[in-house]
Amino acid sequence: MAFIQKVKSAHVSLGAGIDIVAPEQDSDEMYTLFSGWAFRYKELADGRRQILNFLLPGDLVGLQASMFNAAQHGIATLTEVQLCVLPRRKVWTIFETMPDLAFDITWLGAREESIVDQNLLTVGRMNARERVAALIIGLYKRCNALGLAKDGMFPFPLNQHHISDALGLSLAHTNKTLAYLRRIGMFTLEGGMMDLANPRALQRMGQVFDAEFQARPLI
Repeated sequence: MAFIQKVKSAHVSLGAGIDIVAPEQDSDEMYTLFSGWAFRYKELADGRRQILNFLLPGDLVGLQASMFNAAQHGIATLTEVQLCVLPRRKVWTIFETMPDLAFDITWLGAREESIVDQNLLTVGRMNARERVAALIIGLYKRCNALGLAKDGMFPFPLNQHHISDALGLSLAHTNKTLAYLRRIGMFTLEGGMMDLANPRALQRMGQVFDAEFQARPLI
């Protein structure tokens, strides 16, 4: 922790809907998400957006962007966030001097890749109900691993546009699917908090049968 505090150059706050990393940006910094939610996305020339994955507290932000001359994607805040700023040149000293910490950074990058892999499977092979169920239960498990969920209730700041862009569904289809899942008693949503009445049933619908997310390193 003392070493990370030494490497850290700033602690910043941003409002919702702001780019942390803009597409094609040449970034000299990477971040850890101290609090709040964000998402990684790519856009087509006509403005259509695909959300690649959602970022929760403790996730690395901008690791890929710091590896290339320019960011291959954008990263935007979903809620108000706090970020720990880590200058790229100082991060590389971790790999030179602290291999255990370097492994943690690599682990976080690999875990993000595995989440994107699951999202690709979901969008490519599941129907609308399965996609929405998989997204909800996946976020629930991640929140549960962070201690942000209790008795089936967890923060859910996504709106229908976010869900539509993450799952490749139209807004009308997203609305219809959410209404169906709510009607059959899978969840209630109020004040940005989702309450899952039967997480196991939702897990079966979304075909998310992997083990609970293991405890992961926090940078």
